Amino acid sequence: MGHWLQRNIVEPGKLPLLLALTAFVLTFFVTRLITRLIRAGKGPFGNVKAGGLHIHHVVPGVVLTVVGGFGAVASDRHGFGSAVCAVLFGMGAGLVLDEFALIVHLDDVYWSEQGRRSVEVVVLTAALVGLLLAGFAPFGVNDMSQAELQDRGSVISTVVVNFAFALLVLTKGKPRMAIFSVIVPLVGLIGLVRLARPGSPWARRFYRRRPRARAKATLRAYHRDRRWFGPRRRLQDWIGGKPDPLPTRALDHH
Repeated sequence: MGHWLQRNIVEPGKLPLLLALTAFVLTFFVTRLITRLIRAGKGPFGNVKAGGLHIHHVVPGVVLTVVGGFGAVASDRHGFGSAVCAVLFGMGAGLVLDEFALIVHLDDVYWSEQGRRSVEVVVLTAALVGLLLAGFAPFGVNDMSQAELQDRGSVISTVVVNFAFALLVLTKGKPRMAIFSVIVPLVGLIGLVRLARPGSPWARRFYRRRPRARAKATLRAYHRDRRWFGPRRRLQDWIGGKPDPLPTRALDHH
């Protein structure tokens, strides 16, 4: 294990990335655990307030991200300072993305249905960083030989082509596949071959006069969403906690 770590992580300079990913994941899970305990009224924890104002943990997250990010840029990636900065950056990113939904909606939606976006973004981020750590380079550059890598034109053209490839997948209404296709182009190829989701820019542009394709895309999206809706919600509930039930409107009697 030590030899593998030295050869595949330390020597290539990936130790800061591993430390940042570990700190990111641990910070997210610890934060979720604490917030769930606060929500249940258990343990010694409580919300942080200053002058009656609730201080969300995205605030220290931003501070840690800024300090860790600038510190990492200014330090050698093989030194002790880079390791410390990587941990600070990972912790800050974990705190910030845990409240990603709050940033998007500019509202405290942490325990609402909209708050599930935070869990999705954290899982996607951890998966992408894990792929980078495993050796995948963005846009398929990892598939190029040393001679090709030395040719700047080949690298730039590969990046541009694959970026356009991922953008096309995004227009088909598949943001998750588009994100992963940045790292693994084969994922984007699958997304590009399959039908676009109804309501996506691609569907509005190319399925407008193709009722059969439009109907098939709608049916496929319905079956896919129905198949994965339950498992996805259970996984999100297990990771981030169940959201608050939607308030029921009182019946209007006249």
